[in-house]
Amino acid sequence: MSVLEGKVVVITGASAGIGAAIARDLAPLGVKLVLNARRTGQLDALAAELGSEVEIVSGDIAEAAVGQTLLDSTLARFGRADVLINNAGIFRNGPVDDVDLDALETMIALNFTAAVRNAYLFAREMKRAGSGHIVNISSISANLTTPGCGVYSGTKRALEGFSECLRIELADTGVRVGVISPGTTATEVFNHIPADKRPSAAAPIQRLEAEDIAAGVRYLLEQPPRVNVPHLRIYSSEQRH
Repeated sequence: MSVLEGKVVVITGASAGIGAAIARDLAPLGVKLVLNARRTGQLDALAAELGSEVEIVSGDIAEAAVGQTLLDSTLARFGRADVLINNAGIFRNGPVDDVDLDALETMIALNFTAAVRNAYLFAREMKRAGSGHIVNISSISANLTTPGCGVYSGTKRALEGFSECLRIELADTGVRVGVISPGTTATEVFNHIPADKRPSAAAPIQRLEAEDIAAGVRYLLEQPPRVNVPHLRIYSSEQRH
């Protein structure tokens, strides 16, 4: 029997990529899932695939009301929230001269502000319950950036700093906090960017698969309560930077 059986796991950005891979990886272990994303059709399809113990909360998690709805729906359906995985995020870049400033603000709201709001909302409930686990999905870009990618890098570095502070604050409450920083991963996050303008275009490498990151999440969650893994980096074996 898995140590995660019966746990209630909330995943944002769950309609595709890493979020969907995490859901698929954990479902066979007997967890109860609450999945959030904007694309309702894809969430419904994933829920149908994974079974009956799945709650769908569609909506843009960057909107403050959606975060509260996510928590309320989790408690209404399952009575508790054991795990929050802040996975939702987007990538926007561009040079100083013509970068879309509105797009950067949207990215900050989703990649950082929403993750902070969710973490606080769920941490309060977990603290009352005396246990819980928050996992924030960061990026290699938190510590490595390229021209035009500074704001994306900044959101991920800020998320890592916030996560460490939150871990320390909650250290004696039974609530654990960890970060996973993936290297270059085969997801749709770069799909809207021309191939020659993507960060890895100059030196293409074998990319990680979303399932590799899901395995890392499971590793964090399966540690005994006395263990908190605060930061896990997962890079392709070909990643040199």
